[in-house]
Amino acid sequence: MIEPHAPAPPGAPPPWGVQGQARLPVRPGIGRFLVLAGVFVCAACGLVYELELVALASYLIGDSVTQTSVVLSVMVFAMGVGSLAAKRLRPCAAAGFGAIEATLALVGGCSAMALYAVFAWTGGWGGLWADGPRCLLVVFSLTIGLLIGAEVPLLMELIQRIRRQDPGGAVADLFAADYVGALFGGLAFPFLLLPQLGQLTGALLTGAVNVIAGGALVLGLFRNDLTRRARWTLIVANVVVLGLLASAALLVGDFERAARHALYGADARVALRTGVQEAVLTGGTHGRPLRFFLDGRLRFSGRDERRYHEALVHPAMNGPHARVLILGGGDGLAAREVLRHPGVRRVDIVEPDADVVRLARHDVALSALNHHVYDDPRVHEVTADAFSRLRHARSTYDVVISDLPDPCVTAATKLYSQEFYGLARRVLAPGGRLVVHAGPLAGRHRAFWTVDATIRAAGLFTRPYRVGGRDSGFTARPGGHAGRLTGPGGAAGSVGDWGFLLASRAPEPLRLDSSCPRLRTLTQAALTVDARAASRSRLHPSLPPSTLVRPRYTD
Repeated sequence: MIEPHAPAPPGAPPPWGVQGQARLPVRPGIGRFLVLAGVFVCAACGLVYELELVALASYLIGDSVTQTSVVLSVMVFAMGVGSLAAKRLRPCAAAGFGAIEATLALVGGCSAMALYAVFAWTGGWGGLWADGPRCLLVVFSLTIGLLIGAEVPLLMELIQRIRRQDPGGAVADLFAADYVGALFGGLAFPFLLLPQLGQLTGALLTGAVNVIAGGALVLGLFRNDLTRRARWTLIVANVVVLGLLASAALLVGDFERAARHALYGADARVALRTGVQEAVLTGGTHGRPLRFFLDGRLRFSGRDERRYHEALVHPAMNGPHARVLILGGGDGLAAREVLRHPGVRRVDIVEPDADVVRLARHDVALSALNHHVYDDPRVHEVTADAFSRLRHARSTYDVVISDLPDPCVTAATKLYSQEFYGLARRVLAPGGRLVVHAGPLAGRHRAFWTVDATIRAAGLFTRPYRVGGRDSGFTARPGGHAGRLTGPGGAAGSVGDWGFLLASRAPEPLRLDSSCPRLRTLTQAALTVDARAASRSRLHPSLPPSTLVRPRYTD
């Protein structure tokens, strides 16, 4: 029974619609502290759900700016709707809050596994399921936002039932605990949950903390507000949610392996979550081609990597090439081609992920493919961001090779900016050349010519060229996410091309070095023909350059 609301004495603050003072098992001061502690925990959990959706969507779908905007805007809108809807639950605030927390824990805790499952098992089918991950992302953002938004009015009702105070003071206390909790959750996700537990287990643990905190607050502090039936219903619901979350946590390993096989095929043999990204190696044994994925994006395929790396490296090596800088290329394949040229004295590889270099050194198939370049004393690797390395570089190089992800990958756009190419120009020795992988020319025409315009805006002359014959093997183009294999064992899918830009301070001819050993896939005649075809596709008028504050690459 809830005690009737006593009339407020003259001059007292309004009761803010509460039903009366709650009968608590503790003193009001302690009860108030426990409610604010519950607000703190629930806010932390809510922000973790939000960040987890953003991170997983950026990894699975790509274009982190778009995914972040979708999650935040939908969630904030839903929070407003949830706050309005919660007004109907204020007469039974304790029971309503307990039910909302149990539901939120289940939905938020399982959201990562559900998104990953839809992406792995339906993301590459096309048709009805082509936008499955995006649709599910919106559904989860909307549902979680509704539930989080409903928390605040109910918590306000509960905190006022402990000890009435003016609404302004109650709002200040509640929001202070809420914002501090959000700070804790925002820091815990990237520095604790993600690196230590991963996205799936981290979300499940957050759900468990959420349901325990919500259940303990309602059943421990406001149990007298609940009927016997309501108490037992809430207890059973919380136990069921905890059981489901615990069962999912026990099966995370098997789930990840099954999803990985669905994504990469049954021959996925190395899966490594580094501090920077997820690296996956497939094949490389029993005659299967080696494929290397970074964050679900096909980095190279053993079927065609030589065509790509020969085109990337050898046109730039025509001229002085004693000192070579490779930006990216931690797999060692670009360095393999560089070392085929006589006269190379030093090769510096700047790779942001030390674990990629470790794989290139020690994986039997990958190290054999790169000809064990890291055992060559001329090769020196540095773990650093390419932008920062160029910014603080003190040496100059005859050749700079930009072997970086596709410019349309949001995280890489700064490495295709005018500022980045200005730094690259600064480290070029007199007569030095810069070569840039600019993404597929045929598939992303506008992005390619935006890279060209950006390099020219940095004060360099460019020579565009392309090579065809890329074996995608996946429904999504390389540089986008890796979809389902198109055939058993990774049968080749559509054939595409790679686009490159050779840049220098003065116009340079596009020729192969006559002293280089014979190449397997690239000839001077083919290079000349493909360069002419690439030049004919130039967009007019010229596109504006991309800068750090005005990125212009779009899918």
